[in-house]
Amino acid sequence: MKLIDAGPTRRREMRFSGHPISPGIGIGPVYEAAEPVLNFQHKKIAAADIAAETARLEDAISLSRKQLIKLKTKLASLPAQSQTEIDPLIDAYLHMLGNSRLIRGARLRISDSLLAPEAAVMDEAETQAEAILALTGSDKVGRQRRAEEVREIARRVLRNLTRLPFRNFTELKPGTILAAESLRPADAALIQPTNFAGIITAEGGADGHTAVMLRALGLPAVLGATGVLEAARPGMLAIIDGEAGEIILNPTARSLAAAQAKLAARARSLRALARLQKAPAETTDHVAVDLQANLELPFEVPMIAESGAHGIGLLRSEFIFMNRETLPDEDTQTQIYRDIIEAMDGDPVTIRVLDWGSDKEVEALADYTPDTAEANPALGLRGIRLLLRHPDLFEAQLAAILRASVAGRVRIMLPMVGFRSEIIAAWEIYDRVWRRLKRRNVRMMETRPPLGIMIETPAAALSARHLAKHADFFAIGTNDLTMYTLAADRSLPVGSKLYDPLEPTILRLIYETVVAAAAAKIPVSLCGELASRPEATPLLFGLGIRQFSMHGLAVPRVKRAIRAVSSKYCLQLAARALEAPDADTVRALLAQT
Repeated sequence: MKLIDAGPTRRREMRFSGHPISPGIGIGPVYEAAEPVLNFQHKKIAAADIAAETARLEDAISLSRKQLIKLKTKLASLPAQSQTEIDPLIDAYLHMLGNSRLIRGARLRISDSLLAPEAAVMDEAETQAEAILALTGSDKVGRQRRAEEVREIARRVLRNLTRLPFRNFTELKPGTILAAESLRPADAALIQPTNFAGIITAEGGADGHTAVMLRALGLPAVLGATGVLEAARPGMLAIIDGEAGEIILNPTARSLAAAQAKLAARARSLRALARLQKAPAETTDHVAVDLQANLELPFEVPMIAESGAHGIGLLRSEFIFMNRETLPDEDTQTQIYRDIIEAMDGDPVTIRVLDWGSDKEVEALADYTPDTAEANPALGLRGIRLLLRHPDLFEAQLAAILRASVAGRVRIMLPMVGFRSEIIAAWEIYDRVWRRLKRRNVRMMETRPPLGIMIETPAAALSARHLAKHADFFAIGTNDLTMYTLAADRSLPVGSKLYDPLEPTILRLIYETVVAAAAAKIPVSLCGELASRPEATPLLFGLGIRQFSMHGLAVPRVKRAIRAVSSKYCLQLAARALEAPDADTVRALLAQT
């Protein structure tokens, strides 16, 4: 650890950019915390030493588990939201320290290849990580995240094998900005939010687990700021803007005054948002909208209530099948759904059935994926296409949802529907499951929960008037709709401007879907990333969206955007946007709001 002290000579102001992770302004001196270097020899062992070396590996695994369990206990001192973000990741790490492929593979390398435990763990982790990264599909960020999880748990075992100490932040003084080459998720879990003004790293991105944790801690953070560590000097004052992704080293008096003004304005804004929690979500002329939250993991349920959202507009059920070597049975699924529905205390819950396949790999479902690799997985078997090929999986999930539906208001949603025939086939299976449970006198709701579909492809949007005849509701998924319409992956660099949900083509598809739903008198919601962008809220309202589903943290800002405009203005804005030639023109219109 070293305190960076500016020295007597006045230096010029320097600015750097990185990935904005957690909004807020941080002002303070910089501390750099270097990670101890992990060094070991890649060596062989004698056959006579297999038992002893395997025992050494098991001791390191056991110690790693104890450390993580202790880390979970420490979470009690963090803010509630931080605990709910970090705890499930530690559970995933604990799972990988069990009888996982990583551990089984390392043991085999010791016994069969006579590798020392250090080399066995590192080689097996790299083999698995490279295999994950080599998978084809559009979810590049997801593959990178899964590969890093494998490497992270391997690093922990290796540190315990070599007795190398972990990074320690206890020596750092309160009110400083922590600077590091990189931060591991386990490092982030050790950070006490009250001790720091902000976080800077030279490596890292916005989609990793470290970023998730820093957002949960609520500290201003900027990751992946190239060159910032080389430029910093002892004692240097720094400003970080966690929303703009900007870092200023050695700020001028003018920059410092501007940062302090932003800090005060943010404090006022947060207080205003807190007051909005119980205010109605309606326009200035009292047209109401329904704000709901997306839910990816059960730990997010408390955040939904705190956000002011009224219900779950998209429950991604994939989490039930992740980090498992065997499939969850019907009873297990039923209990998980019931717990979430009961926690919502009467607010509606929309459960999307398993959206897997293509770029979404689930180890427990390996036997259900195609034997031959798809040339272009993003355009292959996924969602309802795969579920209809494996009705046993589909029926088990439908039965679990129906059994859990007695706990509250539930809707069932089908992913990646593109054709009328797919809805009809799904209805036949749904009816069959419903009748079977009725014959068994299973306790369920008196009427079947509504069955709706995601509108995620141009084909679905353009045929929405036909699909609406067979669906109880629509939910527009703008993430995939944008990707498939523009032939652009959302993980592309922002500067490429290829992936942009504000393109007028996307807006027209949204509008056509809304018109089709209105004609069929079925509700329509929007649950893609665009729903969480308050600057787009008046436009989406003008296109006819009256139900939004988003990450819980975005609800107050979207509510504020709704309450600031009239429905007449929104309709006029939408009409102009639909005629715009490109996304830049649409953005210019939104800037005038």
